[in-house]
Amino acid sequence: MLPRRPLAWPAWLLRGAPGAAGSWGRPVGPLARRGCCSAPGTPEVPLTRERYPVRRLPFSTVSKQDLAAFERIVPGGVVTDPEALQAPNVDWLRTLRGCSKVLLRPRTSEEVSHILRHCHERNLAVNPQGGNTGMVGGSVPVFDEIILSTARMNRVLSFHSVSAWSLSAGILVCQAGCVLEELSRYVEERDFIMPLDLGAKGSCHIGGNVATNAGGLRFLRYGSLHGTVLGLEVVLADGTVLDCLTSLRKDNTGYDLKQLFIGSEGTLGIITTVSILCPPKPRAVNVAFLGCPGFAEVLQTFSTCKGMLGEILSAFEFMDAVCMQLVGRHLHLASPVQESPFYVLIETSGSNAGHDAEKLGHFLEHALGSGLVTDGTMATDQRKVKMLWALRERITEALSRDGYVYKYDLSLPVERLYDIVTDLRARLGPHAKHVVGYGHLGDGNLHLNVTAEAFSPSLLAALEPHVYEWTAGQQGSVSAEHGVGFRKRDVLGYSKPPGALQLMQQLKALLDPKGILNPYKTLPSQA
Repeated sequence: MLPRRPLAWPAWLLRGAPGAAGSWGRPVGPLARRGCCSAPGTPEVPLTRERYPVRRLPFSTVSKQDLAAFERIVPGGVVTDPEALQAPNVDWLRTLRGCSKVLLRPRTSEEVSHILRHCHERNLAVNPQGGNTGMVGGSVPVFDEIILSTARMNRVLSFHSVSAWSLSAGILVCQAGCVLEELSRYVEERDFIMPLDLGAKGSCHIGGNVATNAGGLRFLRYGSLHGTVLGLEVVLADGTVLDCLTSLRKDNTGYDLKQLFIGSEGTLGIITTVSILCPPKPRAVNVAFLGCPGFAEVLQTFSTCKGMLGEILSAFEFMDAVCMQLVGRHLHLASPVQESPFYVLIETSGSNAGHDAEKLGHFLEHALGSGLVTDGTMATDQRKVKMLWALRERITEALSRDGYVYKYDLSLPVERLYDIVTDLRARLGPHAKHVVGYGHLGDGNLHLNVTAEAFSPSLLAALEPHVYEWTAGQQGSVSAEHGVGFRKRDVLGYSKPPGALQLMQQLKALLDPKGILNPYKTLPSQA
């Protein structure tokens, strides 16, 4: 981090983010990030097949001969111990549970190919699994599907920088099981960054990120993985290895096949290797955390922010007051500003510390003077930047500690983004513990969450299909960045016309005619 040129900031702006080291500075491991509970006595998660109306398709079951074949393909990589299989059978929200009896841990694309060839011949269903951090049940089995884990496929294959384009960039080629945070550390040591950043970065795998087309905190600046992924190696259902692993920025030779697999959630093929474009590491990063008196002011702050900060704006996140209360109550993180109805987090990233700080300072002075912002703080050093980001990134963890969580990930017109939260608070009343809204305002992406003491069929009936009907009424999307998985497969009709659903089914039938790849996910049970 380069030193900043001092400016004449308002007094409120210079106030540091409060909180003792015990609140801000404690290490956050993968389990904490994922909101997992490992305490003794945790209630067992009901089996998915018992909680939801789903029937097992006519796949074969794993035999002793199959296990022997798998052991030949991946020696030492066949897991059948029931205790070891408990965690990979359960999603991290602890709301879905399969009953797989086999987990395979290949190291190479060749091993994945041999596994799928065998499963295709035997009609054995396969559930690909990365870090198991998904929100919609796409990474855990529904019945007894074989879990194919990419955890041991964690090698960086190459990295090189290219300066032939208008801006320098790095090209990373790695196996699908590399953890996002470890990749971030790897490329940052070489003065580049990953084009995506997620709250689950300490656990999620890059292959899973690509398979779900994960969005995250850098979407506003760097766009989606459809643009930053340069190439993929994918193993198809019959074991065929599809090599589309180019590192070219432009390739206009026919169909761009890799795009089929970005966001397909492992239903069309298993991603084994990724080639991805890495932007240069910003030399100057500033974060401001501000309180706003209402959502109208949040919207106006965003509009003003875009106009005044322009090219250096890299993130604009918002959260409501209840989010802040839950982060304080469950995670003991103190608010750095006075209590407000809404909060926004603004990040700038650029190459000139003095230039960026001056632009941000002018914007903040304008926002304060015009009443858009009532209080705020700014961070310029890495420690305080992480402190402020923790308030936003750990909301999911705080919600998981508040009770059973009904989660919705919606794309909506920005001006209507928060209306559904107000609507649900009135609709649900005391039946819900909390109704909160937060997310990526710059992308029109709302994370709508409802907490309750326990799962309630009546509360679910009050939420669905109402939330999806309301979203469709705004021409929104029922899944902005979390994917479809098991949970949302039968609500795709609210966002996709029948013709699109039919074509998706046809693509699935073409690439996976036996339907063995991640069954019961992504596609409607009846299109």
